[in-house]
Amino acid sequence: MPVLPGAEPYRHEGGEVGVLLCHGFTGSPQSMRPWAEYLAERGLSVSVPLLPGHGTRWEDMALTTWHDWYAEVDRALRELLATCETVFVFGLSMGGALSLHLAAQHGDAVRGLVLVNPGNKVHGLAAHALPVARHLVRTTAGIASDIAKEGVTEVGYERVPLHAAHSLRRFFRTVDAELPRVTQPLLLLHSPQDHVVPPADSARILSRVSSTDVREVLLEQSYHVATLDHDAERIFEESWAFVQRLTTLPVEGTQGKRSSSGG
Repeated sequence: MPVLPGAEPYRHEGGEVGVLLCHGFTGSPQSMRPWAEYLAERGLSVSVPLLPGHGTRWEDMALTTWHDWYAEVDRALRELLATCETVFVFGLSMGGALSLHLAAQHGDAVRGLVLVNPGNKVHGLAAHALPVARHLVRTTAGIASDIAKEGVTEVGYERVPLHAAHSLRRFFRTVDAELPRVTQPLLLLHSPQDHVVPPADSARILSRVSSTDVREVLLEQSYHVATLDHDAERIFEESWAFVQRLTTLPVEGTQGKRSSSGG
């Protein structure tokens, strides 16, 4: 299936400091693109992979599981590690959970984490019905475009395939169990007004990780997809300051080597 316009993966070859950005459940690299370009303009090597089953149609996503999504970000991380001295992982929503899983699995190879409205649990009574409901109903209403800023939309699915949602629930449980293994410096930014992921998820993550270098930032003007919302510039600036603080290597100037979109 052709990729939806704007949902293409993004890669920029910059200096020896790299950043992997992980998009959210049913979303696409479009939600991370402005952030990625901001970092690329500052000389960083940047990778925003398109997760399997995303960016095309929900029927494709119904055939995938969290193992497929994680395999893609793991591949992208290893690719960055092969060319960069220092690599950070940033994530939005489920991308935050993928980032935490990468941190737990790869240890010191990940220099630091920046999470925006990270997911930790599928909430509500419906979550408990998923194991059975997914065999009876194929989809439920979508979660894309929870954005306060007028006129801005997210490239994502209008429906959520329940088989994928069930796999996401299992993945969240896996990540929650390994949060104590996360020791990297952590910058966590979250929106008090989030209609997809409640603040309780961020609180849970902050209470269970073993990181000692931790900073929490509230995004008062934004909803869930804060990377496209009123607080986007703050996210970009905070994350850049985070990278600068933790990086001793020289960072190249504003002109990187090459940017690319597509497969």
